[in-house]
Amino acid sequence: MKICSVYLSPRKDEMYLYVDKRDQLSKVPEALLEMFGTPKHVMDMPLKADRKLARVEAEKVLSEIDEKGYFLQMPPPKDDYMLDLHKNRPESGVR
Repeated sequence: MKICSVYLSPRKDEMYLYVDKRDQLSKVPEALLEMFGTPKHVMDMPLKADRKLARVEAEKVLSEIDEKGYFLQMPPPKDDYMLDLHKNRPESGVR
Protein backbone atom coordinates (compact mmCIF):
# COMPACT_ATOMS: atom_id res chain seq x y z
CA MET A 1 0.00 0.00 0.00
CA LYS A 2 1.13 3.52 -0.80
CA ILE A 3 -0.34 6.86 0.30
CA CYS A 4 -0.84 8.94 -2.85
CA SER A 5 -1.40 12.66 -3.21
CA VAL A 6 -3.64 13.62 -6.12
CA TYR A 7 -3.39 16.98 -7.87
CA LEU A 8 -5.70 18.61 -10.43
CA SER A 9 -4.43 20.66 -13.36
CA PRO A 10 -5.82 24.19 -13.58
CA ARG A 11 -5.13 24.18 -17.34
CA LYS A 12 -6.86 21.02 -18.50
CA ASP A 13 -10.20 19.70 -17.25
CA GLU A 14 -9.99 16.25 -15.70
CA MET A 15 -6.18 15.97 -15.84
CA TYR A 16 -4.73 14.60 -12.61
CA LEU A 17 -1.25 13.91 -11.27
CA TYR A 18 -0.75 11.10 -8.74
CA VAL A 19 2.43 11.07 -6.63
CA ASP A 20 3.75 9.34 -3.52
CA LYS A 21 2.72 11.55 -0.60
CA ARG A 22 6.22 11.29 0.91
CA ASP A 23 7.86 12.65 -2.25
CA GLN A 24 5.11 15.11 -3.21
CA LEU A 25 6.03 16.78 -6.53
CA SER A 26 9.81 16.43 -6.15
CA LYS A 27 10.07 13.65 -8.78
CA VAL A 28 7.81 15.31 -11.37
CA PRO A 29 9.84 16.78 -14.26
CA GLU A 30 9.85 20.58 -14.47
CA ALA A 31 8.63 20.48 -18.09
CA LEU A 32 5.58 18.45 -17.05
CA LEU A 33 4.79 20.85 -14.22
CA GLU A 34 4.98 23.79 -16.65
CA MET A 35 2.51 22.08 -19.00
CA PHE A 36 0.31 20.95 -16.08
CA GLY A 37 0.10 24.38 -14.45
CA THR A 38 0.19 25.06 -10.71
CA PRO A 39 -1.07 21.78 -9.21
CA LYS A 40 -4.13 22.02 -6.99
CA HIS A 41 -4.08 19.41 -4.21
CA VAL A 42 -7.33 17.42 -4.34
CA MET A 43 -6.79 14.62 -1.83
CA ASP A 44 -4.52 12.06 -0.25
CA MET A 45 -5.59 8.43 -0.40
CA PRO A 46 -4.27 4.99 0.44
CA LEU A 47 -3.80 3.01 -2.75
CA LYS A 48 -3.42 -0.75 -3.13
CA ALA A 49 -3.22 -2.62 -6.44
CA ASP A 50 -6.73 -4.09 -6.00
CA ARG A 51 -8.46 -0.76 -5.32
CA LYS A 52 -11.12 0.31 -7.82
CA LEU A 53 -10.49 3.66 -9.50
CA ALA A 54 -12.83 5.30 -12.01
CA ARG A 55 -10.64 5.57 -15.11
CA VAL A 56 -7.44 3.63 -14.56
CA GLU A 57 -6.17 0.47 -12.91
CA ALA A 58 -4.66 1.16 -9.48
CA GLU A 59 -1.86 -1.28 -10.31
CA LYS A 60 -0.84 0.94 -13.27
CA VAL A 61 -0.83 4.06 -11.07
CA LEU A 62 1.35 2.36 -8.45
CA SER A 63 3.70 0.94 -11.08
CA GLU A 64 4.27 4.31 -12.75
CA ILE A 65 4.78 6.06 -9.41
CA ASP A 66 7.44 3.45 -8.55
CA GLU A 67 9.12 3.72 -11.97
CA LYS A 68 8.83 7.45 -12.77
CA GLY A 69 7.81 9.07 -9.51
CA TYR A 70 4.37 10.11 -10.77
CA PHE A 71 1.33 9.02 -12.78
CA LEU A 72 -0.37 11.48 -15.15
CA GLN A 73 -4.05 10.78 -15.75
CA MET A 74 -5.15 12.40 -18.99
CA PRO A 75 -8.70 13.65 -19.56
CA PRO A 76 -11.06 11.19 -21.21
CA PRO A 77 -11.42 11.65 -24.97
CA LYS A 78 -14.34 13.78 -26.07
CA ASP A 79 -17.07 11.85 -27.84
CA ASP A 80 -16.80 12.42 -31.57
CA TYR A 81 -20.55 12.39 -32.01
CA MET A 82 -20.85 15.50 -29.85
CA LEU A 83 -18.47 17.31 -32.17
CA ASP A 84 -20.49 16.14 -35.18
CA LEU A 85 -23.73 17.40 -33.62
CA HIS A 86 -22.22 20.84 -33.16
CA LYS A 87 -20.65 20.89 -36.64
CA ASN A 88 -23.86 19.77 -38.41
CA ARG A 89 -26.18 22.07 -36.49
CA PRO A 90 -28.21 24.31 -38.81
CA GLU A 91 -27.48 28.00 -38.46
CA SER A 92 -30.31 29.83 -36.77
CA GLY A 93 -28.96 33.31 -37.22
CA VAL A 94 -28.98 33.80 -33.44
CA ARG A 95 -25.59 34.19 -31.80
